[in-house]
Amino acid sequence: MTAWIGDTFTSDVGWSHLERLVDIGNRMAGTPGEDEALAATREALSAVGARDATVDPFPIQGWVRGDSAVDAGERTLSCIALPRSPSGSATGRLVDVGDGLPEAFDRDLSGTVVLVSSTVPDHVDRFIHRREKYYRAVEAGAAGFVFRNHVPGQLPPTGSVGTEDAPIGEIPAVGVSKEVGAQLARRHVDEDVTVRTRCETPDAESGNVHADVGPDTDEAVYLTSHVDAHDVAEGALDNGAGTAMVVEVARVLAEREDELDTRVHLACFGSEEVGLVGSGYHAERADDVRAVCNLDGVCGGRTLQTHVGGFDGLGDAFERVGERYDHPITVVPEHLPHSDHWPFVARGLPGCMVSAETGERGRGWGHTEADTLDKLEMRTFREQAVLLAEVVVELARADADLESHPRERIADALEDQGEAAGMRATGDWPF
Repeated sequence: MTAWIGDTFTSDVGWSHLERLVDIGNRMAGTPGEDEALAATREALSAVGARDATVDPFPIQGWVRGDSAVDAGERTLSCIALPRSPSGSATGRLVDVGDGLPEAFDRDLSGTVVLVSSTVPDHVDRFIHRREKYYRAVEAGAAGFVFRNHVPGQLPPTGSVGTEDAPIGEIPAVGVSKEVGAQLARRHVDEDVTVRTRCETPDAESGNVHADVGPDTDEAVYLTSHVDAHDVAEGALDNGAGTAMVVEVARVLAEREDELDTRVHLACFGSEEVGLVGSGYHAERADDVRAVCNLDGVCGGRTLQTHVGGFDGLGDAFERVGERYDHPITVVPEHLPHSDHWPFVARGLPGCMVSAETGERGRGWGHTEADTLDKLEMRTFREQAVLLAEVVVELARADADLESHPRERIADALEDQGEAAGMRATGDWPF
């Protein structure tokens, strides 16, 4: 009964797939690298015994990075364009809005260039997403947006702008390192600066990888991840590790199929980093979802963390597994509407996002060129594969508590969390 645990602690299947993904290079949505990663993941799932492994393609708004710069005084400062920023140039008075709390935008910012941090203070009870800060700046009339990293190391942050209805953002947007941001804040506030971006926006194609393990039941427990990554880094943590973990857990589940009462559907989505496009595309068509366990940021620390959004049955399954293996797992009851479980949860379906505790608020190395394989440990990967395989077996039990919620309950919970206003600002409010 426990031989599979020893096999998992010695398996290199998932880790080898992680290495394969990071060695591809650019896995940006709609690029040849993403297409290669999708095909490699389909092959890996088939090789571990999952059946009917396919890639389902879909069209997306493409975006290809060109040059960008911030001109301040007589100096040109290093930066990178934020994906789906429009090409263009914006000159205006530099206004530092600090951490970008909502009240910081309650003023006329017409024609200005806004400088805003990538983090929020500890006293704020929710994380304020980059896109919320961007669209609050747009609403206040800003002409340009400068996103300043809070992590040292000359690491300009990336991350998309744009909405589902308007995939290309409204004003030029760039990311700058903490060090460049500090220079701008100290030397150039209230002076005119210029933000310049250049990019291409072709039509493109992405895709989702699908496969199954377990009995051929009508409903399925979904185990998901996203394959794409930002073009500035290897995307090891975000989210090569998540997709590699799906492959490793699929290997375990293929060996434990007789313990599964419910089919487990493996879905590795494309185009997550540009607005949950792949998962949104599939969620609109899926009629077999019993629950979603989404892996995004696993392996970043030894303690798994899952946001279960009030779906008590999901949290109970994680807690049982943590107790069974005497290994801490942090269950957070709130919703986290920023990853591939969300298009399903917005329909009222039970879903959670699984990441890891890092001891930091925000993305850390994520969304920078420092998101590389050397930050991750094989031991942690194998430990979490054991825990996650057991969680999926728990969720696939016939008597698992996986009750859907009325959409009104989801909406009310987001209002109570303080998330609703930000989601409305970014055009992400689905209720």
